[in-house]
Amino acid sequence: MDNPKAESRRRFLRLAAAAGPAAIAMTVAPNAAAEVVTDTPKKSRGMRDTEHTRKYLESARF
Repeated sequence: MDNPKAESRRRFLRLAAAAGPAAIAMTVAPNAAAEVVTDTPKKSRGMRDTEHTRKYLESARF
């Protein structure tokens, strides 16, 4: 009862069912990866010497 034509249809349908999500993933993935790579953190210049930080450091002394 092996019907090669029916088997090839099943293979085609399996492939067609998997091709849709794979095509979407390939479309979205490069864009998402590009956003992550290009997003660099800003460099900090360290703690600024302000009245607020001076008061905190004075209160934190032992």
